[in-house]
Amino acid sequence: MNLKYNAALLKKLEEIFKEGGYTVRYEKGNFQNGYCVLEKRRVVVINKFHEVEAKINSMMEILLTIDDLELQHLSSDSAELFQQVKAEKADLFGAQ
Repeated sequence: MNLKYNAALLKKLEEIFKEGGYTVRYEKGNFQNGYCVLEKRRVVVINKFHEVEAKINSMMEILLTIDDLELQHLSSDSAELFQQVKAEKADLFGAQ
C-alpha cells in the first residue's frame, strides 16, 4: 500500500504528532537529517526549506524512532495512518 506524498499527507502526519503529545515546528537550521527532535520538550523541528516529500520522509522517520508518542490518544484515522507508515517503512527498510 503506497501513500501519496502530498500536502494532505503532511497535515495528517502533523495531526498524529499533535494527538501524540508533540509539537511540530518548521524552522531554518543546519539539521543533518533535515530535522531535530527535542524529546524532553516534545518538539519536532523540521527544516522549513525542504520540499513536501522530504518533510514527509523526515516525519515518518521520526514517528518510528520516538518512544514516548502517546498512541492511546490517537484518533482512529490517525492510528490507521500510523500503522500504514510503520508498514510502509518496514517494507522499505526491512522489519526492524
